[in-house]
Amino acid sequence: MSEQDYYETLGVSKSATQDEIKKAYRRLAMKYHPDRNQGDKAAEEKFKAIGEAYAILSDEEKRAAYDRFGKAGVDPNAAGGFGQGGFGGFGDAGAFSDIFNEIFGGGRAGGFQKQTGPRVRRGEDVLYRVELTLEEAAKGRTMKLNVNVHETCEDCLGTGARKGTKKKTCPYCNGTGVIRQQSGFFAVQRECPHCQGTGEIISDPCPTCRGHGRVRKTQRVRVPIPAGINDGQRVRCAGKGSAGLNGGPHGDLYIQVRLKPHDIFSRDGDDLHAELPISFVTAALGGEVQVPTLDGQTVVTIPAGTQSGKTFRLRGKGVPNVRTKEAGSLYLQVVV
Repeated sequence: MSEQDYYETLGVSKSATQDEIKKAYRRLAMKYHPDRNQGDKAAEEKFKAIGEAYAILSDEEKRAAYDRFGKAGVDPNAAGGFGQGGFGGFGDAGAFSDIFNEIFGGGRAGGFQKQTGPRVRRGEDVLYRVELTLEEAAKGRTMKLNVNVHETCEDCLGTGARKGTKKKTCPYCNGTGVIRQQSGFFAVQRECPHCQGTGEIISDPCPTCRGHGRVRKTQRVRVPIPAGINDGQRVRCAGKGSAGLNGGPHGDLYIQVRLKPHDIFSRDGDDLHAELPISFVTAALGGEVQVPTLDGQTVVTIPAGTQSGKTFRLRGKGVPNVRTKEAGSLYLQVVV
């Protein structure tokens, strides 16, 4: 419990009526509301304190226990969770809007407004997986892909209602898209299950999209794969995902890369690793051998007396970094 006198916090006497307590709280809540005191930590703490005080004094049973035993008589759980760290998040606008709607009669109060009309929703992101060879990933390429997404229905223009008809206001939520359940001081707000939060009901759905406002389509997308991309990395194509609802923006398309195993090289970041088999004679006397790289064949000089397990490093023969474009190294491990 925070160390405060609840009557003193609200500026009322111990004999104050519930109406006087509510008026005092209304005045102080409007004065110290975070929307009116942005960045003011002292006002935020005061706002939480008056909320805590009102929660106790507005409840007759809790008030009686407080008057008789002080703070020790107020159960933290019964008080809505006034534990250490303040008044359970009533400094947040979302939680506090329910209290404002109860005290100030709903509607707009202290910067909060009840939602009206259908909610605009962004379209879903789409994930598309592709397989690339190591050479394709190292050099980059442009791919043309057929991607399945949701597009706005052309017959109903995304409304979901049959052409020539209109949606009706949801009678269960009165077009707000939310259902409120009140229990004393606290209120819970959830999405209306009848209209799925849109605030509107379709009585005559569009036969093409069956009332969804969107249809499944295949779109042709040109995607540039950058040089140096690695296994598991993604390429983002902004706005190439599914269409939004009620005029919302499109989602994004993500191309996730999977690298096929290579016969010679294994990849470690921007570096490549491979075995370099040589004969016993070459290892003992030295010589030159041709080795493969992503750019073709190159020559490596083997010193005399080279032991199995020795590693040669070829700088710049690895994979280019996808950001810096600087190529890594190729490491060749000798196998005699």
